Amino acid sequence: MSTTPIKIDFVSDVVCPWCAVGLQALQQAIDRLGDEVAVELHFQPFELNPQMAPEGEDIDEHITRKYGSTPEQLAQNREAIRARGAALGFTFNARDRVYNTFDAHRLLHWAALEGHDKEIALKHALLRAYFTDGEDVSAHAALARIAAEAGLDAGRAQQILASEEYADEVRTQERFYTERGIRAVPSVIINDRHLISGGQPVEVFEQALRKIAAST
Repeated sequence: MSTTPIKIDFVSDVVCPWCAVGLQALQQAIDRLGDEVAVELHFQPFELNPQMAPEGEDIDEHITRKYGSTPEQLAQNREAIRARGAALGFTFNARDRVYNTFDAHRLLHWAALEGHDKEIALKHALLRAYFTDGEDVSAHAALARIAAEAGLDAGRAQQILASEEYADEVRTQERFYTERGIRAVPSVIINDRHLISGGQPVEVFEQALRKIAAST
């Protein structure tokens, strides 16, 4: 059986809970296909709150203001996300604040240049740091430590964070996807043609990948 190459652009933010769910499901779907596909996975930047202040915002106040959610809806949504995460092996714990993620995206851009494995490791480390550990993923000290945990050089990470390095590249990529109609994340773009939106179940990603691989 020949192996079909598939390119996936995973457009997401590191403070987007459905992005964490979607990534877990996507990677489990890829694992199910095994040697049938050779997936080239790239993480593309999207900021849910590009105007977020450096100190962040209380998460309940933020969601209520942005979406008009009631306390009951907040609790229901939080439990639904927690349950979906648990079923996929990802732990969502209580979080107090939501943060600006631009610097996290700059580090992800750098990690991609350092190697595919580094990019994936940093993405997962950032998602865990925020959703599981409740860390401030805008704080430079935290970001440098998270980068080191993902196998990257902490000193180089600090150097990038103290500068504007990769800022233009991240903004260019963000514009690229918003200009093509991406308004919500996760958005999973396969072979630059097929779009799957949202934190779909493993089976949805698996069926889509099988169908695309068969037609490639």
